[in-house]
Amino acid sequence: MATSTDYTPPAVWTWNKESGGRFASINRPIAGPTHDKELPIGRHPLQLYSLGTPNGVKVTILLEELLALGHGGAEYDAWLIKIGDGDQFASGFVDINPNSKIPALMDRSGAHPVRVFESGSILTYLAEKFGAFLPTEPAARAECFSWLFWQMGSAPYLGGGFGHFYAYAPSKIEYAIDRFAMETKRQLDVLDRRLAESEYLAGSEYTIADIAVWPWYGGLVKGWLYGAAEFLQVEDYKNVQRWANTIGERAAVQRGRMVNRTFGEPSSQLHERHDASDFETKTQDKLASA
Repeated sequence: MATSTDYTPPAVWTWNKESGGRFASINRPIAGPTHDKELPIGRHPLQLYSLGTPNGVKVTILLEELLALGHGGAEYDAWLIKIGDGDQFASGFVDINPNSKIPALMDRSGAHPVRVFESGSILTYLAEKFGAFLPTEPAARAECFSWLFWQMGSAPYLGGGFGHFYAYAPSKIEYAIDRFAMETKRQLDVLDRRLAESEYLAGSEYTIADIAVWPWYGGLVKGWLYGAAEFLQVEDYKNVQRWANTIGERAAVQRGRMVNRTFGEPSSQLHERHDASDFETKTQDKLASA
């Protein structure tokens, strides 16, 4: 393995330049808003501010699944947050999520608005609010939460670790890519072994655990993330592939994956969602002609 001794960490780190690479502009060592801007509010009680990344897709999939079950109260407005433009640092967004990360949700259905941030927290909040996709039997519920929190702890190694150094870093660092590729493949093996014995992650039922994990690891084995399918030999994980295909065939999943999406084929994008009919009328076309 090649080694590098070009960099010696200083005694005290200071931020005097951007880190480089794609998405460098969204990183900084301080929190809080950079500018004043209020968020738009639509006509539905649930207001989602997001982007069609794996973390954002989790929430739109769940909302579309809830609507497919007939939960009319899950109707929502999905507003586009352009993280490359710094929308997540606007004062209105920071008021909902002080961590300045998508997605963020405001529930205005009660006497007082409720803010919910962090994707796992949003999934849990919505599943409990509507009584769906979260088991009530204690053992099954514990299994569901275990896999949900597995995703929260594991995905940073996939995204900020492997994805960053393999696809986005300004230079290729062999040690970093090897380290995170090894961990990513270990995680895929964890999933593959679980899915060899269980139809879904929490058992025989499709739950928020699957909804949380699928955009990351389902997307990875389907070749949608980082252009790394061949590099990681994702075809070896047969059980993950089976599970990813099963979930990907769900109509609500296909709709949810479109919402707040700004990349890929134009037919796969719905920049904003304010009504179910937007999947047919294409909100992004309205925006383009505005």
